[in-house]
Amino acid sequence: MNALRNRPFRHIEVHRIAGSLGAEVSGPDLSEELDDEVLAEIRQALLDNLVIFFRGQALTPARQLAFARRWGDIHLHPFMQGMADFPEVLEIKKTPADKKNFGGDWHSDQMFTERPAMGTMLYAKEVPSAGGDTLFTNQYLAYEALSPGMRAMLDPLKAISRGDRLASQGGQTRQQFHGSNSVSMKAKDPGKVQTTTLHPLIRTHPETGRKALFIGGHVHGLEDMTEAEAKPLIDFLMAHSTRPEFTCRFRWASGSVAFWDNRCTQHYAINDYPAETRIMHRVTICGDVPF
Repeated sequence: MNALRNRPFRHIEVHRIAGSLGAEVSGPDLSEELDDEVLAEIRQALLDNLVIFFRGQALTPARQLAFARRWGDIHLHPFMQGMADFPEVLEIKKTPADKKNFGGDWHSDQMFTERPAMGTMLYAKEVPSAGGDTLFTNQYLAYEALSPGMRAMLDPLKAISRGDRLASQGGQTRQQFHGSNSVSMKAKDPGKVQTTTLHPLIRTHPETGRKALFIGGHVHGLEDMTEAEAKPLIDFLMAHSTRPEFTCRFRWASGSVAFWDNRCTQHYAINDYPAETRIMHRVTICGDVPF
């Protein structure tokens, strides 16, 4: 476990919310232009804790984008339509009429693309009176808890990820699973949208140098294995990677922001607020090719 998470900071305060990952960061107003020293401390807090949370923020889509752009280029989702005036911002909305929610499986964002997302910023506009929490899990710890023999077996393997079908939802397409609820879906041209990729099952974080298990709900198979051979291993790794001791749980409030590192985490949006509404604004930051 990374001992550097307790380091002192000059411009921010960091309070861990669980032993495995996750911390609340106080001090910065994300609606303002932050200087480089503050941003560097926020980056370190993210690298130390994998997911960080900010409370009491007042962000317009423009200001959320401005903060996100300090971290890299903005990823445009190939299947979902952004807001009319801000196509880089996805409005994720669930009302009492919606039975399914968006993100209701363990996954890492955009794992099926050539360059999976580096990070995701989610801003709470409206939340239910109770419920609607998000779970996160530490994939460094998931890797480190494997036996030496299992690590050696997994190290050369590559996972087959698909973006047009959700393994955890019985292989349904996104359109079939979500219908017209939660998000606005784009019309997909199969010839123009990459939906299947191969990535290392064990990836090395480009900034920390640590190894992490890289698996999630987009994974449908393993390279050079039959489905019958791959499925038991995938099922084991999904169950292993989400063990309670690797996780934290965040309770949302209006004005909260979660910023997580997709290179070493998975997350899960809990669907336990059937009679209430939840509205979130999401911005995703481009990543690199896993190695």
